Amino acid sequence: MGRIIKLLFKLLLWLAVLGFIGLAGYAYLGDLTPDQAPVSLPVTLDAN
Repeated sequence: MGRIIKLLFKLLLWLAVLGFIGLAGYAYLGDLTPDQAPVSLPVTLDAN
């Protein structure tokens, strides 16, 4: 029984490491920049 738990823990640890590497690679290589577009809004100033 202890051997199975040790094997499952090792598998879980490897999955966590691979998940972290994958997430770091996606954050580093993924194109997450937002699209840019010019925005102009009229502004009414009350100077009285």
